[in-house]
Amino acid sequence: MTAGGPAARRDAAWRKVSSIASIGECMIELRAGGGATSAPAFGGAVAAFGGDSLNTAVYLARLLADRGVAVDYATALGDDPWSSAMIAAWRAEGVGTGLVATLPDRLPGLYMIRTDERGERAFYYWRRQAAARDLLRQPQAGAIVEQLARYGLLYLTGVSVAILDDDRRRLLGLLERARADGALIAFDSNYRARNWAGVADARRWTEAAARVAHLALSGFEDERLLFGDASPEATAERLERLGVSEVAVRSGAEPCVVLSRDGLKRVPAERVAAPLDTTAAGDSFNAAYIAARVLGHGAEQAARHGHALAAAVIRYPGAIIPVEAMPRLP
Repeated sequence: MTAGGPAARRDAAWRKVSSIASIGECMIELRAGGGATSAPAFGGAVAAFGGDSLNTAVYLARLLADRGVAVDYATALGDDPWSSAMIAAWRAEGVGTGLVATLPDRLPGLYMIRTDERGERAFYYWRRQAAARDLLRQPQAGAIVEQLARYGLLYLTGVSVAILDDDRRRLLGLLERARADGALIAFDSNYRARNWAGVADARRWTEAAARVAHLALSGFEDERLLFGDASPEATAERLERLGVSEVAVRSGAEPCVVLSRDGLKRVPAERVAAPLDTTAAGDSFNAAYIAARVLGHGAEQAARHGHALAAAVIRYPGAIIPVEAMPRLP
């Protein structure tokens, strides 16, 4: 590639990003006591909030605080006390809430997490009537779409696509419009079988979203389950064939594979001897990767920053770790 080629121009586009919108769903999170094989706990459950795209937004806001980059979250919530508490918490984290639609007499979704002795999670969901599913069809949808089209970077996941059901075409149209106007698109497939009508449905829409993206941030296990990829390298190469110009494929504690203008690289993960909870490991990796790219770091170094934040996150319970535990970006 020449110095003035498409990749160089895209690197310059990363450095020009001054606003990021993450699109998706946040739910009430209940964390049960005991391990995954113990009796269910209710009275001792701890309530918080979480969701893949929201987790990434929070970590982005922390990493980019005082760096001149606004981070906003686009979703729909109800007019209930839990929704109000969520909005207040996001604002306290520095996440903008101007893209949050409020739907009367609706509620956010809810999920419970139980972790085993290795920190691995089991999830239980109550979300089919969640307000976020109507983000693009409620009365404020037109105004939110217009605002989203003006952001420098849009971030979404497979969950963001899955929950919108009949509005997926409108979402992809929004992404295509924003891309044509110069926005960067980042996408994490984050495949969750329960969110889809079937594997074929999930493959179709996941590929459609990837084709619009400049950056794919994917977990290898999700891609293997959905597309049958034999290795992280195979995932990266398949995504490149779809037109994605930069790919980072996470593999838990194993090295991630980064495919960019500099070729294909394997970037070792930071080892954590006894992870407490792997919730949001991928979400935090994505945030640090994106933040590093916006701040001018190359793809390989961005992956190293992603690993560093993920390693910090899995040492704590829940999706969002204490601010004082955050590694800093140079």
